[in-house]
Amino acid sequence: MSDTPFEPMARHRAIALFLAFAFAYFLSTLIRAITATLAPTLVLEFALTAGDLGLLAGGYFFGFALTQLPLGRWLDALGPKRVLLGFLAVAVVACVAFASATSFVGLLAARTLCGVGVSACLMAPLTSYRRWYAPGAQMRANSWMLMTGALGMVASTLPVQWLVPLTGWRFLFLLLGGLLALSMVFIAWQVPPSPAKAVTAQGTLAAAPGYAEVWRNPFFRSLAPFGFVSYGGLVAIQTLWAAPWMVKVAGYTQSQAAAGMFWLNVAMMLAFLLWGWANPLLTRQGLTAERLMKIGLPLNLVLIALITLSGSALGSATALVWTLYCVTCTVGTLAQPAVGMAFGPQLAGRALSAFNLLIFSGVFAVQWGIGLMIDGFRAMGWSEPSAYQGAMGVYGLCCLWAYVHLLRAKTP
Repeated sequence: MSDTPFEPMARHRAIALFLAFAFAYFLSTLIRAITATLAPTLVLEFALTAGDLGLLAGGYFFGFALTQLPLGRWLDALGPKRVLLGFLAVAVVACVAFASATSFVGLLAARTLCGVGVSACLMAPLTSYRRWYAPGAQMRANSWMLMTGALGMVASTLPVQWLVPLTGWRFLFLLLGGLLALSMVFIAWQVPPSPAKAVTAQGTLAAAPGYAEVWRNPFFRSLAPFGFVSYGGLVAIQTLWAAPWMVKVAGYTQSQAAAGMFWLNVAMMLAFLLWGWANPLLTRQGLTAERLMKIGLPLNLVLIALITLSGSALGSATALVWTLYCVTCTVGTLAQPAVGMAFGPQLAGRALSAFNLLIFSGVFAVQWGIGLMIDGFRAMGWSEPSAYQGAMGVYGLCCLWAYVHLLRAKTP
């Protein structure tokens, strides 16, 4: 790990910095996860297939992934504040476009633009924390940012389901656009600009070096398959496929599935809260992210196998088991700040964005891939529940491969 010193910030400034970033990230994850709750409405209004729904949800992550490599260079060259404000302006436009869409193509284009617009909402904060927070505080801030994100996902479930009949989904996206604009005001007010020495030596974007040092790093390479398959798959399932599984496989009503997702996201929020409290202690005890992942990840492999093989037999316990699966996956989220700390501050933006590219490329691939496999198995004559089980079984085998790679990788 890099031992480049951080630049300490006064406690009250550090708290204000965190809260400004957290509000924007809350909104970004609400937008990320809202497709699962709106799925029945959008399927009915636009006559979407499972593949269409997977592509629509994945469009956000495709747009997100497109920006990650240039984003890393911009964060290192221009500073997190300037970059995040520019991207959030795009997100505001995207929400208005989604609210105005009249076709699936329009929805997909706006959804992809949403992904572009909020793609700096975690990378910009983590890059800032790498410079201004101590290592233990960085791990805590990362977990609490993810806790804030889980709160956004909680807000995307029952609260959205309650609001849509009153306001309509189009007005809801206009409201989200207005809240994103408000978050820009908070960030402009509370987040300091990066100091001159934090910018590349020549002080220009063109001078920012590339990603070769990041891609060659053994620690980064050891985590790459995990980031793409397992971390990306967690987000794909949490933000889309868990809810349809509850309906199509376990026989839940839409309201029961929304309630199940509500409590799933509450549990995720509490898990990230606990990780935030525990991380500084674990760091002092020498328990690295890599070691914790190797110990903790087998449990979620067992749970995905249980979910896949049991299918409808889990009945009313399905939401609970999905919740346990997602909560046990949170040990893998320690990989993200660990990647940032493996590099000096001058490379942190690129390292974090490169890893985020892997994660969100994986989200897109898993979300769309599961949808395509469900449609494919159905075309082969499988029942709908069996098609879901088959698709999830393929995903589980991919997760097993990623874990074996992590175990076998040799890192310094």
